Amino acid sequence: MDVKSWLNPPSPTTGPPLEPSERRAIKIEIAIVLLVTFGLSGLSSMLSLVEDALLAGSLSDQTVALNTSSSSLGIIDLLYQVLRILRLCAWGALGLYLLWRAGLGPKLIGLAKPRVRPDLLHGVGLAALIGIPGLALYLVANALGLNLTVVPSAIDDHWWRVPALVGYAFANSGAEEIIVVAYLISRLRRLGVSENASLLASALLRGSYHLYQGLGGGIGNVAMGLVFGRYWQKIGRLWPLLIAHAVIDIIAFVGYTALKNQLSWLP
Repeated sequence: MDVKSWLNPPSPTTGPPLEPSERRAIKIEIAIVLLVTFGLSGLSSMLSLVEDALLAGSLSDQTVALNTSSSSLGIIDLLYQVLRILRLCAWGALGLYLLWRAGLGPKLIGLAKPRVRPDLLHGVGLAALIGIPGLALYLVANALGLNLTVVPSAIDDHWWRVPALVGYAFANSGAEEIIVVAYLISRLRRLGVSENASLLASALLRGSYHLYQGLGGGIGNVAMGLVFGRYWQKIGRLWPLLIAHAVIDIIAFVGYTALKNQLSWLP
């Protein structure tokens, strides 16, 4: 493996030089997309962390739930969950559409026909590479009082709870990897931003909207962003990232629901 090419990869050719008006249009597009999606979530998450830090006591004394119920009426709660899943799907679809309009169809961003065995193997490998150290980082950060106690699911016990959590996992995966990796890095490339600078922007964005969990959540997701983004830049396949992210979330959401009363070491 050529370590140098992984640490400092060359920027691919993205087309003829842009006119000033075209550059301005891309910058405006990126700003709008991020404000509509994860950029605004990042700002909200930062504000939430500041608020939590100003409250009395350690961060670890406070709890944050990732998936919650929105109604005491089961059918209404289910409809709220479906709407949230659809919103995430719409974010991913927006990224795909804008990339397609820019001449980057699904095949060019790594969504060509899935190669089942290698994509699954790479996806599961990435999930293990990120998930196991990520859990350790969370436990350490929580013990040091640098992270809130995260409850992956606080949805009431309905028959549809597990399908909804799996749906969230896939929707989260699609929205984040399409917008934060494929869309953002591709559009920054078109502006002439280097691969390392684009990777850092992507990773910091991913970390920002997880800061509501605490510093551990932010740092862990920056690390995840660096690994996922560089994999995509070098390998050019998005399917493994979608698989890895979905596997991590399914294990967190559904696993917590099944094991929360059996694992005494969980905060």
